[in-house]
Amino acid sequence: MFQIEDLYVTIEDQEVLRGINLHIKKGETHALFGKNGSGKTTLLMTIMGFSRYQVRQGRILFLGTDITHLPTYERAQLGVGIAFQRPPTIRGVKTKDVFRVCAGGKMSVEALAFEYGFENFMDREINHGFSGGEIKKSELLQLLAQDPKLVLLDEPESGVDLENLQLIGQIIRRLLQKDQRRVDRTKAGLIITHTGYILNYLNADMGHVMAHGQVACQGHPMDILEHVKKSGYEECVRCLCFQN
Repeated sequence: MFQIEDLYVTIEDQEVLRGINLHIKKGETHALFGKNGSGKTTLLMTIMGFSRYQVRQGRILFLGTDITHLPTYERAQLGVGIAFQRPPTIRGVKTKDVFRVCAGGKMSVEALAFEYGFENFMDREINHGFSGGEIKKSELLQLLAQDPKLVLLDEPESGVDLENLQLIGQIIRRLLQKDQRRVDRTKAGLIITHTGYILNYLNADMGHVMAHGQVACQGHPMDILEHVKKSGYEECVRCLCFQN
């Protein structure tokens, strides 16, 4: 469903990603771990096509189409969606209007907001005065309205208290069709997580550790998380140095 092949990316002529290879099958959810500055967010932004992130080598394939140099809006139209870690506040734009653009007439955004207790925020400006949990809920409900095939999530548990984390997890499960058998799912996901708390709700299929702009190792996400909690990321970095 989704492939990254030998991807090198620069930001203002500084190389950030170095030879990334990643394959995600339909129905799978992959978790991305790594220290701050390891290149995780850069990878998601590159997949989404933001112009600051320049692909110098390699390619990105989505459903058999080379999207490496497509503009962001075309990737969204093809079915790639992202929820940011720190989305901006946008004054003068009501939340319900953004929801309607995302939905494109495919669903009632009022009914969606009511289902998740978000109806009182629809007439407010985007993220203005929202708490961390409210911002995350808004981002994820926008994705539900968009209904993307590839879901990119940058630290969805960041800024969310434990009381709201379960609801955030429920929305993500719906986004990724986790209540269906894997063979029946039509979506896939790539999720950045630091704490791993969100994985308690998702049953991710594969985990990857990034270090210095490269994939240092991969394996079962919960095994990786336990190892990182005990030993930190330094062993992953040493393993990457050995490989190189």
